[in-house]
Amino acid sequence: MPPSALDRLASLHIDYPMLFELHNPATQRTSHCGVLEFIAEEGMIYMPYWMMENMLLAEGDTVEVKNAALPKGTYVKLQPHTKDFLDISNPKAVLETSLRNFSCLTTGDSIMVAYNNKKYYIDIVEAKPASAITIIETDCEVDFAPPLDYKEPERVPAKPAPSASTTTSQGLQAFWHSDVRISLILSYCLRSL
Repeated sequence: MPPSALDRLASLHIDYPMLFELHNPATQRTSHCGVLEFIAEEGMIYMPYWMMENMLLAEGDTVEVKNAALPKGTYVKLQPHTKDFLDISNPKAVLETSLRNFSCLTTGDSIMVAYNNKKYYIDIVEAKPASAITIIETDCEVDFAPPLDYKEPERVPAKPAPSASTTTSQGLQAFWHSDVRISLILSYCLRSL
């Protein structure tokens, strides 16, 4: 944001941290963010490319910015775009570290988490106590929805058993249960008695 925005906000005595609602009037998309620096040219704001994608903005498009007071988050449900995010050795630690770069989360947004030279996109599916929350200095419960590309494993139908029980030539009686064969040597046990 430009330095003039900081001057105007300071004169209004707004609450800190400074949080903002962004609105794209052309697409009616709304999101929320904090501010990193007040060094942009007058009439301009700079935002990460992934945020521009969320807002359906192209470089030079108009966006409305207004101050926002958001509640502290208590719960957020996230949904990775791909299941390879779950292959990270410690996704919780990666997420905790990455979320320190965010001041707030908005339901319906996708955030980008960079790790080991790879970008992982994650949807904000749900947030509580409101659809937009601040995550600065708060303990927030995190839940995961299955990744967008996740497919339920196909179930292989159970092979039908030839009969409830069969006896082999060696006196071995076998019982079938699903695909697991449990064998009991009954004749040996009976002869031992």
